[in-house]
Amino acid sequence: MSVHSGILSGADLREEINRLRKERNAVILAHYYQRPELQDIADFVGDSLELSRKAQATDADVIAFCGVKFMADTAKILSPEKIVVLPDLDAGCSLEDSCPPDKFKAFRDAHPDHIALTYINCSTEVKALSDIIVTSSSAETILAGLPKDQKIIFGPDKHLGGYLARKTGRDMLLWPGVCIVHEAFSETELVKLKAQYPGTPVAAHPECPAHIIEHADYVGSTSGILNYAKTMPGDTLIVATEPHIIHQMELAMPDKTFIGAPGADGNCNCNICPYMALNTMEKLYVALRDLEPRIEIEEGLRLAAKKSLDRMLDMASGTVGQGDLGARRG
Repeated sequence: MSVHSGILSGADLREEINRLRKERNAVILAHYYQRPELQDIADFVGDSLELSRKAQATDADVIAFCGVKFMADTAKILSPEKIVVLPDLDAGCSLEDSCPPDKFKAFRDAHPDHIALTYINCSTEVKALSDIIVTSSSAETILAGLPKDQKIIFGPDKHLGGYLARKTGRDMLLWPGVCIVHEAFSETELVKLKAQYPGTPVAAHPECPAHIIEHADYVGSTSGILNYAKTMPGDTLIVATEPHIIHQMELAMPDKTFIGAPGADGNCNCNICPYMALNTMEKLYVALRDLEPRIEIEEGLRLAAKKSLDRMLDMASGTVGQGDLGARRG
């Protein structure tokens, strides 16, 4: 999508976004992987589900989600009465792309005795085909709430699934999807960086391959990594996730040093998410001005997807027991 804001730039652009935010009664959300200027103008900055739940709790009429499409879709699933706009509709996700709904359905049908535990980084259609949605922070808790003999399909991220399988001892069928950002980290370059900064801890997202996680002192969600940075010993941290999270770290801890884990070329430029980078201040302005591109989800599909999200929220809070899930979705 090509958009132009005319002569607007800098302070004028920020002023117009703030004017439209008030005029539209809008809440602006920005994921940790967004450009710093989008994070700085947002009402809330955070992980995808956390942001959708915060927006759901507001009285806003409009949600402007600076993130990727599956995140904006999740906001619409939870807040169907609100208008949800995404600055660039082409802002997708390699994990979502790796798991087409028709192929996922065929995989499920081939394993009828398995339940589908599905990472939130997937399409609305795949959420509707799943039993329980998980986030990187809730997955271990939800796994612990399932019977030990329950057979499980985990998708679409094979690295997150593999990490959970190693940590919990659960044997799961893994969908072969990957995040192109976390796949790009280089073990060789990371080892060189650790040698350059001896004793410096490494924090990694569980979407990273096993050979990166093996070098990590802390493994967790984006929010978890941010919290670890606040409590870790020492004043330097190597960060193995999308490097725009470092903006929030530097805002919260200006006295500490944060180094992005390197890619194959020895720097972290290749680890900037190309989908997240599609959103800009200009596109946010146009989205608020025109209330487009707008997220629309058919109601039957929305309710089916919401069911798997609700199961996650209930299980993560301990309000659903092991016996509340059958072998197949219902």
